[in-house]
Amino acid sequence: MFTSSPHDSVLASYGWDGSWEQLASTSDASGVPGRVARVDRGRVDVLTADGRVHASSRGHCAVGDWVLVADGAVAAVLPRRTTLARAATSGRSEAQVLAANVDTVLVTVPAESAARTGRVERLVALAWESGATPVLVVTKIDRTDDLAGVLSELALSAPGVEVVGVSAVTGEGVEDVAAAARGTTVLVGPSGAGKSTLANALLGADVLAVGAVRAVDGKGRHTTVHRELLPLPGGGVLVDTPGLRAVGIRDAAEGIERAFADVVDLADGCRFSDCAHEHEPGCAVRAAVHDDELPERRFEAYRKLRREDEWAAARTDARLASERRARWKQVTKDQRARYRARGR
Repeated sequence: MFTSSPHDSVLASYGWDGSWEQLASTSDASGVPGRVARVDRGRVDVLTADGRVHASSRGHCAVGDWVLVADGAVAAVLPRRTTLARAATSGRSEAQVLAANVDTVLVTVPAESAARTGRVERLVALAWESGATPVLVVTKIDRTDDLAGVLSELALSAPGVEVVGVSAVTGEGVEDVAAAARGTTVLVGPSGAGKSTLANALLGADVLAVGAVRAVDGKGRHTTVHRELLPLPGGGVLVDTPGLRAVGIRDAAEGIERAFADVVDLADGCRFSDCAHEHEPGCAVRAAVHDDELPERRFEAYRKLRREDEWAAARTDARLASERRARWKQVTKDQRARYRARGR
């Protein structure tokens, strides 16, 4: 059983509640409960009621996980409520967990890059798929003369998602972002989007390093090199993440449907329930594109993410099939070896 603490109010500030306590009490492992604040090569920093502790970890811990720590090691990882993950950048079929037990995902995009909506759509899909609530945060609004147009354009790319504009330089919109940052909040977006600057504004102190953006291409350096969980002064916790150069989709069918709710709603009007939106008669989606009711770019983005997700699923199935074949091959080999041994 887990070891309780007289300072459970400290744990509550990190997101601990009765349901986590119930999971801990029914765990086969024993130890002190805490939340993973940082992961680094088999070592984790864990926030406990008695302070920050360092522990070894043999499992797959992620920032945001609730764990039980005993004798300087992670004894158990409690089941996750939500998981924000992307396809691994290595090209392998497993997912890379960006953060665990997340409530809100702040998808950041700088105002000057607002026209590049493809990455936004991907991140919003991943956020919905995780079980968290996405919020689209347009940063550096002090650098645009058409804020209303920027916000309107991005709102069309993320139907049903709250869109907030913010300038960490002037302070405009910081309170709005803070109000949207409910529970455990993770910041995601490309390098140079101003995530660390925004994080410092939300934290009320220069906790995280920030870097300049290259003038030649508008790209920033990875000033954040580790995912790290930090308590927010107004309650809740914030996870800052390194800039994402690649945002792979994997097992995100439901998230894609929610991110492209406008396309899905149109598809309900198709003549055939299994319409592929290609050349079928009575396709409401194609008709909407033809009549300029649905931007063709958005429709193609939807199809692209669907194909990518289906391809990733097929790769996973192929990998599992390959592993099964390898196991049976080894079983057969072992059986033949035993038969030969008996015949001697």
